[in-house]
Amino acid sequence: MATEFYQKFGRDVSVTISPRGQGIMEVFADGEKIFDKKAEGDIHPNLARVRRMNEKIAARIARAQPVAADS
Repeated sequence: MATEFYQKFGRDVSVTISPRGQGIMEVFADGEKIFDKKAEGDIHPNLARVRRMNEKIAARIARAQPVAADS
């Protein structure tokens, strides 16, 4: 899953995958939770779910405002 995100977005987004034991696994993109294994029926994300996460990340990047460079 991490490889899928990195191949698609590279360094354009900060993605954190947080496995914390007891079946807890969460995925955050720039601080926003985009996946919670517990909340989604305790099911590990399949390829279709990873692609939906990719869509959320892409939409988040599209909404981002470019940072102006200091002159």
